[in-house]
Amino acid sequence: MSEQQAWYKQFWPWFLIILPLCAVVASLATFKIALDNSDSLVAEEYYKKGKAINMDLSKIQYARQLGMQFLVTVKDGSITLEQHGGPAYAAALDTHFYHPTIAERDFDKMLTQDASGLYRISPEKEISGFWEVRIESFDGKWRLQKRLELAEGKEHWLN
Repeated sequence: MSEQQAWYKQFWPWFLIILPLCAVVASLATFKIALDNSDSLVAEEYYKKGKAINMDLSKIQYARQLGMQFLVTVKDGSITLEQHGGPAYAAALDTHFYHPTIAERDFDKMLTQDASGLYRISPEKEISGFWEVRIESFDGKWRLQKRLELAEGKEHWLN
């Protein structure tokens, strides 16, 4: 008879060790991915934000009563806002652009009219895809918001 080999020279012990070891490595990798990519959409103070929604709805309702309408146009990498309804508004606009999944892409600007009566934004990065666009009066009395698919050459009504 042949001599029996030491356990570490045999195939089956290593095979049985590698299977659970792969599961441990995979779970550690998954844990690292989960830590690095935390969900930024969950609000810390969800109750306070929920209460603030009612105030926001009254601003939106007031804008509808006034008949405020803006045409949002994307052309040559810049965004143009042009008023078409409601009382003439020449004061500054507080604009917010929220990306639905990537909070780092969100941006906001305080805009003033140019000589032709248009509000213009030149974003630092290319803006395309779906965005939650929010326009608010400088004094905070009215607000317009809508989810738009922004793309080069497209026009959208914000009312």
